[in-house]
Amino acid sequence: MDIGQLHFLVAEGDDAQRRVLVDILQRTGARQITEAPDGDTALRCLGLRYQPAVNIIILDLQIPGIDALEVIRRMGDLQSRAGLIIFGSQTNSVLFSIESMADAFGLDVLGVMTKPLIAGRLEAVIAAHLKPPEPRRERVPTLSFAEVGNGLNNNEFAPHFQPKIELETGRVKGLEMFARWRHPRYGLLGPASFMPALVENHRIDFLDWALIEKSVQACRRLHDDGIPISFSVNVDPSTLAHPQFMEQIDACLERHRIMPDYLTFEMTEKAVLTTTPHFLERLLRLRMKGFGLAIDDYGTGLINLQLLARVPFSELKIDRSFVDGAFRKPAIATVLRSCLGLSRSLERRSVAVGVETKQDWDFLQGLGCTYAQGYYIAKPMPVEEFPDWLSDWRHFF
Repeated sequence: MDIGQLHFLVAEGDDAQRRVLVDILQRTGARQITEAPDGDTALRCLGLRYQPAVNIIILDLQIPGIDALEVIRRMGDLQSRAGLIIFGSQTNSVLFSIESMADAFGLDVLGVMTKPLIAGRLEAVIAAHLKPPEPRRERVPTLSFAEVGNGLNNNEFAPHFQPKIELETGRVKGLEMFARWRHPRYGLLGPASFMPALVENHRIDFLDWALIEKSVQACRRLHDDGIPISFSVNVDPSTLAHPQFMEQIDACLERHRIMPDYLTFEMTEKAVLTTTPHFLERLLRLRMKGFGLAIDDYGTGLINLQLLARVPFSELKIDRSFVDGAFRKPAIATVLRSCLGLSRSLERRSVAVGVETKQDWDFLQGLGCTYAQGYYIAKPMPVEEFPDWLSDWRHFF
C-alpha cells in the first residue's frame, strides 16, 4: 500500500509538536492527515461512522481531555483496526506496560517511542507497516485421534531437528527434536494438527515413544557419520512417570549403542510445577544415569524458585517471548538478564529459544547466554539434511 492512500490521525495537544508531526508525515508522502488537539476529538475521529476511516493514529500519552489510556481502551471497545503509534515521556517500563495493555485490548500496536520523537524512527515504523503482508497460510487441519493413530501405525511421523549453537564460539552443540507428520494428503504437518487429539485422549506417550526411538536412531546415524552430537527430545511428564520408562529407555539406548549423556529430556515449566516426590525421584534417577534435563518455555509458568532449585535440570530454556526483539524492549531485556543470571547462579546452561534476527543473536552474546536456537540459525530439518547444513555452517564460522 502507498502511504498516500493512508489516513493518519495525529492526536497531540501541543500545537507546535502537532505541526512537527504533520510535517514529518507530509515529507514521507502522506496526503490524508487529520489533527486532533485532545482525546475527545481523537475518539470522534475513530468512530465507526467517521469517513474516511483512520488507518494509523499517532497518539501522545499527554493528550488533554479524555486521556490516552482511555482512548486506547475505547479503541479496544470499538474493535478499531487502526494501527497505533504511541509516544510519550514516560520511562521505558511504563511505555512497555502501556504497549502490553494495548495488545491486550486487541489493538495493532505499530510502535512505542519516547520523546522527543525522532523523524527517522517514526518513518521506519510507518515503512515497516507498508511492507506487503506475507501470503496467508492454508488453514492447518486438526485431525482426529483415530487418524493420528493410523498415522503412527503407518510410520508417518518423523522427527525434525533444529541446531543449538554455543554463542561464544558458534559451534553446534546439539539438536532439538520437533515432531512432524508426513501426511499422505496434507503434506508435512506440525503439532497443531495432531497434539490436541493426543492430549484430549491422554495418549501423548504414543507419540513420545515413536519419536524417542527415531531420534535415538538418528543420533546413531550421525555418530556413525563422524558427527557425535547430542539430542534433546520433548517428553510429557506422563511418559516419564510410566513404571516401565527407565527399562524402555535403557533398552532403546542399548539397541542403538548411545550413551545417556547424549540425550536430554525437555519438559515445559508448567509440567515441572506439578512435581511430586515420586516424579522428582524419577528425574533424579535420570540425571544420575547421565541424561540431561531441560526446563522448556521458562518464564511462562510462574514456577516457584524454591522448586526450580530442587529440580535437577541441566538446562534452562528461556521462552521466545523474552528473546524475540529483547534488544529493543528494555523491560523485556531486564527479564531476560534476570533469567540468564538465575541460570548462571544455579550453575545451569541457558538456552535462548526463538532467535529470529542477527540483533537477537548479538544481544544474547553480549548478555553471556550459553546457547541459542531459532530460525535465524536454521529451521527444523530431517536428519539426512543436517550434515550438509553443518558443513555450510562451519564454513560460515
